[in-house]
Amino acid sequence: MSTRTYGQFCGLARALEIIGERWALLVVRDLVLGPKRFTDLQQTLPKIPASILSSRLNELEQSGVIRRRVLPQLDAGVVYELTEYGSELDQIVLDLGLWGARSLGHPGPDQIFTLDSAILSLYTTFNPDNATGVHITYEIQHANNMVIHALIDDGALKAGEGPHPDADLVIEPTGPSFIDVLTGDLSAADAIRSGKVRIEGEPQHLELFTKLFHIPAPPEPSEGISVH
Repeated sequence: MSTRTYGQFCGLARALEIIGERWALLVVRDLVLGPKRFTDLQQTLPKIPASILSSRLNELEQSGVIRRRVLPQLDAGVVYELTEYGSELDQIVLDLGLWGARSLGHPGPDQIFTLDSAILSLYTTFNPDNATGVHITYEIQHANNMVIHALIDDGALKAGEGPHPDADLVIEPTGPSFIDVLTGDLSAADAIRSGKVRIEGEPQHLELFTKLFHIPAPPEPSEGISVH
């Protein structure tokens, strides 16, 4: 556990002492989708030094957020996974991710978009209220041969790695402007017409996609302080 504290008897301060260290919450993020080996985490967090990753894992384990589990003897390896206490962070991670996505903008040349981030972005932006009674499957083909799929079944979402053989719509973004489709800055029709998104399937399925997965616009800056 980190020895740095805020010296405050406060739940939020305590939470930040546990998961507020640099990289800690991203480690949690990458375990939301399931257990991972140390080398798996190095791949999903390619810019983290190995020594820092070891420290964060040890601190999170001491705090009861994650645990180590030895795989069956055939694999002869160790994975890290969220504990029941750590799994309570799942929705918090998604909510915080959506909050941050509202001011994300377009990716910079040195920013990495990982497979786990792509899958979690679907869970983060999913609007179950608009998915009631909807049964549809999407396949999204990102750059660098990264393919994910999303199955929507009456308000529930299941997303994962790889293509889906029965996808109702295959979506292939041709650049970083796909986020504009999610924010509503670029309509589905304009995205197809301009070639910023290529599809295999019916265009109305992309229109539905923009209703199922959406990033709200950030609030307008306040002009002053309101005293209640």
